[in-house]
Amino acid sequence: MWECPKCGREFVSAAQEHDCGEPLKTIDAYIAAQPEPVRPLLNQVRRTIHDALPDAQERISWGMPTYWSKRNIVHFAAFQKHIGLYPGAEAIENFRDRLKEYATSKGAVRFPYGEPLPLKLIEEIAKWCYETYRHR
Repeated sequence: MWECPKCGREFVSAAQEHDCGEPLKTIDAYIAAQPEPVRPLLNQVRRTIHDALPDAQERISWGMPTYWSKRNIVHFAAFQKHIGLYPGAEAIENFRDRLKEYATSKGAVRFPYGEPLPLKLIEEIAKWCYETYRHR
């Protein structure tokens, strides 16, 4: 068993990803809770999405920074080896050709640390999600 040094919870897997303690309530708090080298990257993603969706609200949903307008539009989050962007399965399919160099799953794309963030692509995905999903 592995015990988290911050919260004391025990897990079968060593260094299991989890939320320690109280859920974070703001994107500022979420970013501040991440390791120092990751914070500037998260701020870049945040700024990119905010500029693309100036009318959307920022909130925490599913434990991740989220942009919302009548429903969740897009989420992003920091992980051990990457930043995840969660635009949904339809967006991943729509941008499939432009996401070939990144690992994807049904509704997510992973941007590995150590490589430049594709901010223009993130902007386009966020705008597409807003235009496609906001009236559903």
